[in-house]
Amino acid sequence: EVQLVESGGGLVQAGGSLRLSCAASGFTFDDYVIGWFRQVPGKERREGVASMTNGGSTHYAEAFKGRFTISRDMAKNTVYLHMNSLKPEDTGVYYCYARPLSGGRFWGQGTRVTVSS
Repeated sequence: EVQLVESGGGLVQAGGSLRLSCAASGFTFDDYVIGWFRQVPGKERREGVASMTNGGSTHYAEAFKGRFTISRDMAKNTVYLHMNSLKPEDTGVYYCYARPLSGGRFWGQGTRVTVSS
């Protein structure tokens, strides 16, 4: 059974940093694309933040380039989202996902990030 458990969210001041973690079980990164979405207040849909292919290639939505970094630890089966220079508008719930190459998507429960001004 695929499971994703996020952690690392919390309250941080504007300009600060956080590292989100997503512990994965039930699969390995060899056959999945992994990544992060977020749901911010006032927006109906989740927006993509960053992703990493099974081969390790990364992709970032334009708004996060240079500030956020996605990484993974294959030994720990954990994916991270390093967030720097946080802004109040980064406040929201951040979700980890895993997408098998065969299709579909699995989601974590989300971790809340609050950036104070």
